Amino acid sequence: MRKIIAVAAAAAALPFAVPAFAQDTTTGAGTMETSTADTSGTMTTTAAQDETPRAPDGSKAFGIEPYVGVLGGWERFDRQENAGIPIQPNKYRLDGAMVQGVVGVNVPLGPVFVGAEGNVAKGVSGDIDWEYGAAGRFGLRAGESGLIYGKVGYQWVNFDKVANANRDYHAMTYGVGVEVGPKDIGLGGITGQSGVRLRLEMNTFSDAKSFRPMAGIIAHF
Repeated sequence: MRKIIAVAAAAAALPFAVPAFAQDTTTGAGTMETSTADTSGTMTTTAAQDETPRAPDGSKAFGIEPYVGVLGGWERFDRQENAGIPIQPNKYRLDGAMVQGVVGVNVPLGPVFVGAEGNVAKGVSGDIDWEYGAAGRFGLRAGESGLIYGKVGYQWVNFDKVANANRDYHAMTYGVGVEVGPKDIGLGGITGQSGVRLRLEMNTFSDAKSFRPMAGIIAHF
C-alpha cells in the first residue's frame, strides 16, 4: 500500500517539476552564475555583473570611438593681410560656401575626451575652391551623449580666384563646438542607439582672420 501511495505522489509532482526545470535552464543560458557555499554548507547562486565603466548613454567610459561626418558651412576672410593672403582691391572680402567631410577618432577618458580629426572641404559657391587640414580636439562629455570641445590644428586653403598669382595659403586654425545626441534634444525615439550626433562648430583661420560656422551630422561607431 505504501509503495502505491509513493508512486502516485511522484506521478502527481512530475508535471510541476518539468516546467520548473525548464525555466531554470532558460534562465541560466543568459546569465553567468557562480555557486558558493556558506559556513553552514548551503550552496548559493549569484549572477555575475558587468563591471565595465559606462558613460551616461551606455557606451564605454574608456576606449576608442572612430567617427565620420558631413558638414556644410560658409567662411569669410578678413580684408586685412591674412597669413600671406593679399588685401583685395575695392575692399573685397574673400568668402564662400562649402561642403566638408570629416573623419576622426575620440578617446573617451571618463568625463572628458581627447581626439584627432582630418577634414576636406569643397567650395560650392564664392571664392574658395578647396580646403583641407587636421586638428586635435579636447573637451567634456555632457548629457546623454553630448560633447563640448575646443580644437587646434593646421589648415590649407585654395582659392578659386584671388588678386595674386598664388592661390594656396596655410595657417593655424582654432575652433570650438558642441555635439548633441538625439536624446539630448528629445529625438531619442527616432535614431535609437545609432550613434548619430548633430554638430555645431565655429572655426577661424590664422590670428582670428576668418569666420567659419559649420553644422552637420556625425556618425560614431
